[in-house]
Amino acid sequence: MRNIKLTVAYDGTEYHGFQEQRGTGLKTVQEVLEKSLARLAGRFVRVIGAGRTDAGVHARGQVVNFDADGWHIPVERIVLALNGVLPPDVAAICAESVPADFHARFSATAKTYCYTLYNSRVPSPFHRRYSLFVPRPLNDNAMRAAAERLVGEHDFASFQAVGTPVKSTVRILYRVTVEREGPLVFLRFRGNGFLYNMVRIMVGTLLEVGLGKRPPEDISAVLAARDRTRAGPTVPPQGLCLEEVEYAGEGNRLDSISDRD
Repeated sequence: MRNIKLTVAYDGTEYHGFQEQRGTGLKTVQEVLEKSLARLAGRFVRVIGAGRTDAGVHARGQVVNFDADGWHIPVERIVLALNGVLPPDVAAICAESVPADFHARFSATAKTYCYTLYNSRVPSPFHRRYSLFVPRPLNDNAMRAAAERLVGEHDFASFQAVGTPVKSTVRILYRVTVEREGPLVFLRFRGNGFLYNMVRIMVGTLLEVGLGKRPPEDISAVLAARDRTRAGPTVPPQGLCLEEVEYAGEGNRLDSISDRD
């Protein structure tokens, strides 16, 4: 097996998530990638994604792998060839040969998501597809204090969408940061895995802290409650981006972990 690891970026606005939804007529990133790869290979190509980003969610560093047996395109030419057939809202960033047992999802050791807020009295038409507009002032320091309480190994049941069965709701967050650049506020979450809508619910809860609706120390009580109703709202998808997927033995393997933010 000739196993290829491909890093891709996409604007998720026009897509119903990454994962295929065959028979529904809904466009997904996986389906677009597979059709484009099939044009180059002359046969169907199945891709395996690292994270099943939801409808409207973007990616700068999504990773997929696929079997390229029988291909005549050298690995160093794959990016150029693929970008020649992909639509403009999806781009191949880099391609490399990897061992046959490499799996984009199960070989991953950590993922980083970023959620962007546009915090200003006046909305920006240039950021509307990639951020959530927040017109009221935010207390960045309070949000940082709250974010620190999310770091570590916790049961994140309070931050999971209702009705999403998983074997365990325990995850590890290695780092949570809140950074501001003018009106843009970036909330980054690096962890060994994420529950369905976990990042968007955490952002909704931190946003309530920033708006003064709850104190930073309330985060500990929300975690302990293991009750979705105790956390904040699920913020819209357009501010969320999968920034990076890490491999090479760092962190813990993501066996059977759902990742569909």
